[in-house]
Amino acid sequence: MIKKAKKKTEWNYPRKIFLVFLFIIFLIFVRYCFLAVSPTINGRNIQKFAASRNTTSKVLKASRGTIYDSSENILANNVSSYTLIAYLDPSRSTKTKINHVKDIDKTAEALAPILETDASKLKQILQNGKNSGKYQVEFGTIGKNITELKKAEIDKLNLPGLDYEETYKRYYPNGDFASYIIGYAKTNEYTDKNDKQVTSIDGELGIEAKYDSELKGTDGYLRYQQDRQGYKIPDTKEERIDAINGSNIYLTLDSTIQRFAETEVKNIESKYKPEWAVFAVMDAKTGDILAASSSPSYNPNLRNLQSYENPLVTKVFEPGSTMKIYTYMCALEKGTYKGDDTFNSGTIEVADATIKDWNNVGWGTITYDKGFEYSSNVGVVNIVKNFINGEELKQCYKKYGFGSATGIEMAKESAGNLGFKYPVEVANAAFGQGINTTVIQHLKALSMIANDGHELTPHVVRKIVDPNSGKVKYQRKVEKTSKLVKQETVDKIKDLMYQVVNNDDAGTTGKKYKIEGFDVIGKTGTSQLYDAKNGGYLRGENDYIYSFAGMYPKDNPEIIIYAAVKKPNTPSSSVVSDSVNNLMKNIAKYRNMFTEKQQNNSSVTSIKLDSYTNKSTKEVTNILNSNNIQTIVIGDGDKIINQYPEKGNTVLSYDKVFLITNGGAGKMPDLTSLTRSETIYLMNTLNIKYEIEGYGHVKEQSIPAGTDTNGNIVKIKLEE
Repeated sequence: MIKKAKKKTEWNYPRKIFLVFLFIIFLIFVRYCFLAVSPTINGRNIQKFAASRNTTSKVLKASRGTIYDSSENILANNVSSYTLIAYLDPSRSTKTKINHVKDIDKTAEALAPILETDASKLKQILQNGKNSGKYQVEFGTIGKNITELKKAEIDKLNLPGLDYEETYKRYYPNGDFASYIIGYAKTNEYTDKNDKQVTSIDGELGIEAKYDSELKGTDGYLRYQQDRQGYKIPDTKEERIDAINGSNIYLTLDSTIQRFAETEVKNIESKYKPEWAVFAVMDAKTGDILAASSSPSYNPNLRNLQSYENPLVTKVFEPGSTMKIYTYMCALEKGTYKGDDTFNSGTIEVADATIKDWNNVGWGTITYDKGFEYSSNVGVVNIVKNFINGEELKQCYKKYGFGSATGIEMAKESAGNLGFKYPVEVANAAFGQGINTTVIQHLKALSMIANDGHELTPHVVRKIVDPNSGKVKYQRKVEKTSKLVKQETVDKIKDLMYQVVNNDDAGTTGKKYKIEGFDVIGKTGTSQLYDAKNGGYLRGENDYIYSFAGMYPKDNPEIIIYAAVKKPNTPSSSVVSDSVNNLMKNIAKYRNMFTEKQQNNSSVTSIKLDSYTNKSTKEVTNILNSNNIQTIVIGDGDKIINQYPEKGNTVLSYDKVFLITNGGAGKMPDLTSLTRSETIYLMNTLNIKYEIEGYGHVKEQSIPAGTDTNGNIVKIKLEE
C-alpha cells in the first residue's frame, strides 16, 4: 500500500508540467489566430510594415525651368553635378556579376588621378568603411561636385561597385548680366515629413523668386519591391508617378541691348565710382523692358550682393527735374498754361523758404517754355502758384502712375511716396524733390508721351511655356490705358523736350544729348540728396543724382531710356550724357533705326550666323571679318568642324566667333580675355581637361598657348 501511494505522488509532477506546456501552446495558438485575423498589431499595420521592409521609393526630381531672353538665349538653367558612392557590401554581388568594390587598392589607384587626390586617402576611406561593416561610403569633398566630364572619365574605368548621386544646381552662363531682373535660386537642404534629407532649388530674388512655383515643377516618385541586394523583384507591382518639369520663362530682355547697357554702366562704375547707377531701356511700342543694368550689381553664381533692392522696381529716390515734364503736363491739361507768359527767374519765396534756380541767379525774365528748356525751379513753382494747386498736382502725378505699383512681373515692387501737403512741400514736389519714385514708374509715364496719351503697362516676361506639353501658359499682351492726356498736350510736351536737347541757348540743359539725325527728345534731372541724419539737403559738390529721361525719334518714338547716377566723383551731368549717347547710338545701329546713318557708321555690325561646318576656314574667316566680327580660329586646318555660337545666333562686331578646324588637335589655344562660358565651351569641345577658378574673364592659364597639352589638366584663373 505504501508503494502505490509513492508511485501516485511521483506521477503528479509530469502531469503539472504537461498542463503548463499545454497552456502555453494554447496561448500561442490564440495569438496566432489573432495575428492571422487582425490587420493591426500594437497599432501597426502588419501588412504595410511587411511590405515597407522590401519596398523602396525613389524621388523623380522635376527639372527647374529655364529662363531665356527674347531671342531664346539661355539666361538661367540647371546643370548636373554628381557625388561618387562606393558600395562595399559583398551581398550586392552575384555569382555572375560583381556589384561591390572588391579590390580596394585597384579602385583607389585608378580613381586618384581623376579625383586629383592621393590614392592613400581613397584607400583609407574604403578600408575604414569595409572594416566597420558599412554598406556604402562617400568620399567627402573629394567625391562631390563631380562634373559630367569627370563622371565620363570614371565610367570609362569600368570599376565595379561605383555609383553616383545626381544633384542639380542653378547656373547663370552670363554671370553678372541683368542680375537683378533674373535674380537667383540656390540649393537648400531640409528634412521632409519622413525624416529624409531632401534638396530643393528655391528662387530668392528677381524672376527666380517671383515665378518660383512655376519654375520649380512637381517631383514624382518610383516605388517598387526590392530584394536584399537592392534590385527590383521581377513581376512585382511598380508604382510610378512621373515628375512634371517646371515651366520655361521667356523674358522681354534683348541680350544685345542689355550688353550695351551693361557696358555703359560698368564704364561709369570704373571711371566715376558712383554710389549707384541704373540704365533702363523700354520698347516704346510694347512696354517691353529691353534692358536694365545697374551698379553695384552681382554675379548670381556667387551671390555676392551688396543690396537686395532691385534698382528697376524696388529702389526709390527723389527724381529731381525730370518730374517737371509732368508738372507742365498737368498745367497744360487744365488749360491754364500759357507758354509765352513770363516770370522772373532766379529766386522765389515760398512761405519761410527761398527756392533758387540751379545756377542760383536765373536768366532774368523768361517765358515758361524757356523755363522748361532751362529747367527752372522758379518756373515750376510759379506754375503751381498761378496755374494749378498742390492737390491738382498730386492727382496728376497719381494719374500718370506715380505713387502706385506699375504691375510689372517683378517681386517687391515699390509704390514710392507722394506725401506732400504744405506750400513748400508742393513747390519742391513740382521739381521732383521731397517725393520718391522708381525707375519703372518713369518708364511707364514716359510711354504716355510716346503713345499719344496712352500709357503702356511695362513687361519683363514675354511668355511662359509648359515644356511637358508645349502649351503657352502666359503670353504678354500690349496693354494700354485709356487716353490720359489730350493729343495737343502730348505734342506740346514733345516740343518742349525737343528744345531741351536740340536748342543751342547757353541755359539749355540737355544739349549734351543731341545726336545729329537721331531726333532725341528728353529732360535732364539733378536732384539734391536728403540728409537723413541732420535733416535738409546735403551740400557737397557731388551730393546729387544726375538723371535723364528721353526717347527717340521724336515723332514716332521707338526707344525710351531712363538713366540715373548717384554721387559720382565728378560733379557733372556728362557722367550720364556720354554713356547715354553711346547707348542710344548702339541701339539705333543694332535695330537699324536710321539706315542712312548706319551706312556711314560701322561702329556696330550685326550678323545672323550660318552653319559653317565643312566650309573653308579661309572663306568663313573672310565672311566674318568683312562684317567686323572677331574670329578665333582653333587649329590650322582648312575646314571648319565646329563653331560657337551655333547657327541662328546673332552676333555683333565686338563679339567672338570660335571656329574649330580639322587641324592642330591637342594644341592649347590662347584663352586670354575669354569669358567663363566661352572657356568652358572651348575646353569641352577640344576635349581638354581643365580646372577653372573664379568668374569674369581669363587672366591666367597654366599651359601656354600653342603648346601640346599631352593630356594634362590646364588650370585657368578668371577675374571680374
